[in-house]
Amino acid sequence: MTNKKTIFIAFAIEDEGQRDFLKGQSLNTNSSFEYIDMSVKEPYDSEWKKRVRTRIKRSDGVIALISKNSLESTGQEWEILCSKEEQKKVLGIWAYKNDRTNIEGLSTKVWTWDNIKNFIDSL
Repeated sequence: MTNKKTIFIAFAIEDEGQRDFLKGQSLNTNSSFEYIDMSVKEPYDSEWKKRVRTRIKRSDGVIALISKNSLESTGQEWEILCSKEEQKKVLGIWAYKNDRTNIEGLSTKVWTWDNIKNFIDSL
């Protein structure tokens, strides 16, 4: 794990706290990935999509934080679709212990350091 990987995080805005928690993990000195924050603070428009696509293209892979909020998040849905279009590996991580929401076409795992590390090491 000598080379750090750049990871794009896709999440529903309602799960921003969980995104922050993941950011905390990435700041661990033993972390194998760098974190890109592309949280949405403005309405979605074509410029937002262009900026996100550019960041996804620059990323080595994508982690999607999945929860019941993901089912209604058009922004996160688009980020996941864009990631697949750009042929980036995507790992779904359940954002909460008691929420096992599934997104069709996305393999989702329990949030553990090993699951995240193994995904990043595979990139």
